[in-house]
Amino acid sequence: MTTLDSDRRNGSQDQSSGRDVPAFPPDDGPTLVRAAGPSFFPIALIARFPYAMMVVGVLTLVVSARGSLGLGGLTSAMVGLGTALCAPLVGAAADRWGQRLVVLVVGLASTVTLLAMAWVAYSPLPDWAVLVAALLIGATTPQIPPMSRTRLVAIILRRLPAARQNRILSRTMAYESAADEVTFVFGPMIVGLLAALVSPAAPVVGAALLTLVFVTSFALHRSAKEVRPSGGEPELVAPVRELFRGSLLTVLVGALGIGLFFGSVLTSLTSFMTDAGHGESAGLVYGVMGIGSAAFALGAGLFPERFSLRARWLIFAGLMLVGTAMLPSVTGLGGMLAVLGLLGIGLGPTLVTVFSLVSARSPRGRAATAMTVATTGIVVGQSSASALVGQIGEHVGTSTALFAPLLAAAVVLGAAMVNWRMAATESIGR
Repeated sequence: MTTLDSDRRNGSQDQSSGRDVPAFPPDDGPTLVRAAGPSFFPIALIARFPYAMMVVGVLTLVVSARGSLGLGGLTSAMVGLGTALCAPLVGAAADRWGQRLVVLVVGLASTVTLLAMAWVAYSPLPDWAVLVAALLIGATTPQIPPMSRTRLVAIILRRLPAARQNRILSRTMAYESAADEVTFVFGPMIVGLLAALVSPAAPVVGAALLTLVFVTSFALHRSAKEVRPSGGEPELVAPVRELFRGSLLTVLVGALGIGLFFGSVLTSLTSFMTDAGHGESAGLVYGVMGIGSAAFALGAGLFPERFSLRARWLIFAGLMLVGTAMLPSVTGLGGMLAVLGLLGIGLGPTLVTVFSLVSARSPRGRAATAMTVATTGIVVGQSSASALVGQIGEHVGTSTALFAPLLAAAVVLGAAMVNWRMAATESIGR
């Protein structure tokens, strides 16, 4: 039984059985904004920006300070490696001891490591010191997106009427995915502006200051009390083996595929734009997909409940596959923009659906862990695809690199097909 199911067993609608539930008037009970607190959403949004700035900011800083593009790329990869290694541990710690303490400690550590990188990059220390600093930056990254999702899900399930929970959960996951898209579109743009107008170290220092102010505010926000720590008590937390259930692992594979998609699209697009003599504009062109994805992620919250999550995943992942199949045949900028727009339509609702399913299938007392693992899967997929596709583009050619997003979309669609069959045979619903 999932956390979602157990919290709804006393009066909510059981989608698999279709039994009736008590009706609530549309305006009955508090709104999510009122329950979470009006300040929660702006704080949680701005607190996301440091991570969106870290990878590109570190790359910009190291290339400028050390004069080596190779070292800069390796340093960015170390940030991703640190996140992959430690993010699930941060999520597990939050489940056990509560978000407030864990986010506060990790946020302060992240501030220190970012400022240390700004000094180490220009110091006489050897290159391995730069790599260690980058690893620590990734290891201490505050996991704001999964923590935010976990808090909002807890508020919805505990504070809002059962009859409205499904609809509000869907819209909340749509907002959260759109917020992620916004930060990953505008975060690199902020890095570019700060580096050009102030100094190459400015983005990293700026990320440190944002972390100190807004991650600390997120940690201390009253909404942290909504997620109750388990303290490791067996009756409050499901066994670790519950994280390895097939229904949840299928969704996590989908998250990994989305990360592979992000990394392969951006890197192959960079190769495409470089061949056209406009490599520096790759980020702006990529923003077309990001903005479209954010818009359609928000639109996913308007889908009717009868349009099930498993059906949404299958349909929109299929749209991603169709779009990526067009990429190798694109010859001009206009065609590339059109294909990226189509990919954004498929990507946004798919991202929302995957996180909605992670929320629904998180084991009791391990919601932050499951959310963090899903987010980490995206980071790992993005980092690994960027490294591999970059090598393909440089040594084999852009035409071959443009097939990589097709393979990534196939992973997402394959997981959606497995999820469809499992939902039908195991009666897990949604």
